[in-house]
Amino acid sequence: MDLEEIGRRIEEELDDKDSVREIAIKSSREIVRMASRIIMSLHRRRDCEEDMRKIKEEVWHLRSLLLNQYPDLYFAGFVQNALQEYVEAMLFYSVLKGKEFPGHRELNVNPGAYLLGAGDLVGELRREVLESLRKDDFESAERYLEIMEAIYEMLLRFNYPSGLVPVKQKQDLARSLVEKTRGEITIAAMNKKLERKIEEFEGRI
Repeated sequence: MDLEEIGRRIEEELDDKDSVREIAIKSSREIVRMASRIIMSLHRRRDCEEDMRKIKEEVWHLRSLLLNQYPDLYFAGFVQNALQEYVEAMLFYSVLKGKEFPGHRELNVNPGAYLLGAGDLVGELRREVLESLRKDDFESAERYLEIMEAIYEMLLRFNYPSGLVPVKQKQDLARSLVEKTRGEITIAAMNKKLERKIEEFEGRI
């Protein structure tokens, strides 16, 4: 085989891979958009079932496309970032619906994307804690904090090189958010207790 023929075949393969890459980029962007929309809907307690169905289908199609043809693209940063957002949305949905967390195989994602998505969930749960405190719903605030702590404890299990699982930053952020949130719940509870005592005292005057 002469060099011209070799070059032609390589060009054909790279053209095909480039086309698949463009499809994957578009799909990844759509997954990120849908995940953001789902999370926003969940915070606002709006229906998101249709978006849930669509995002699962999109992830399945993206995974099938890349793993069957170009698995290296599946582990590219733009795809992994999209899967991370997808995991965050799916886990947040499970929390608010009172369901058990699905595992990474159930969500059709690799372990790294799952762990990073779980780490991001801590921030969304903190928003729920703050909203619960605003409503004086200490029971819900404590429940969300417990889930935040459970996620942090799970993340601590993974002490691998960043090239394998880049989870160190998520561990540090989760610890910071858990500690800060725990302190805010404590302060809010103390303030509420003080308010009640003041009301009781004023009621006896």
